[in-house]
Amino acid sequence: MQSIYVGNLSWGMSSEQLQEVFEKVGAVTSSRVITDRETGRSRGFGFVEMSVEDANKAVSELDGQEIEGRNLKVNLAEEKKKPAGGGYNRGGGASYNRDGSNMNSGYENSDSGYASSEHKPRGKKNWGGSSNY
Repeated sequence: MQSIYVGNLSWGMSSEQLQEVFEKVGAVTSSRVITDRETGRSRGFGFVEMSVEDANKAVSELDGQEIEGRNLKVNLAEEKKKPAGGGYNRGGGASYNRDGSNMNSGYENSDSGYASSEHKPRGKKNWGGSSNY
């Protein structure tokens, strides 16, 4: 089976209508118009699954075809790429001591650094220049 990306769909096109368009070229295993999770409205693209032979035929026949006033963008879908790297400690989050305690806990309420108002810079900032203005 081959997955086909279909872009530039009309906003009102359903998965069933998308399937009907592609069935004119060959047997369709599945079709799906992608919708917004929050609103449920079409995002303007979808995917159709067909045999490799029918998929190649569909790409050549339907790419650029006008359907419901829009020129379809049809091509073979690419596999989702997995993120590079091992996935270990990609930054963010808390740091922990060997005993498992959080190294950063209590920082917000401590007297070190800028967490305390006693250590915040005040007044004019003179970072190495003349103090005469």
